[in-house]
Amino acid sequence: MTKANPATLRIRWIRSGIAFNRKQKEIIRSLGLRRLHHVVERPDNSVVRGLIAKVAHLVEVVGVETPAARTLGPEYVIVPAGVPEAVAEERVAQIPEVKARDGDTAGAGVASESDPGAKAARAESRAEESESEAEAS
Repeated sequence: MTKANPATLRIRWIRSGIAFNRKQKEIIRSLGLRRLHHVVERPDNSVVRGLIAKVAHLVEVVGVETPAARTLGPEYVIVPAGVPEAVAEERVAQIPEVKARDGDTAGAGVASESDPGAKAARAESRAEESESEAEAS
């Protein structure tokens, strides 16, 4: 499937026109939709947006498809107690870095069950980040 041009709208017919006004059925046809779940690309202008607004209960504007979050991979590894650090680092190295939604990279971290200070260290790093953000603004 190709990516849509930013100046176009992808429109999908999601509900039948049966029991609705004849004019609404005509609008569906004028958008180029021929059957249920049919997807068409139309230019993004006020005319097309007006037609979509008239039959908003029958159609939907389809956006660019993004992969499911579960297919991106884990963001951290839980290492059981008693596993040497070298083995833990090897496991972390096998995980690809995941791109976060805000554009930052969400690197893979290690959470150890045997490290009681890990939670305190995470809280401390969050506090430092918030202080640096406060200073920046």
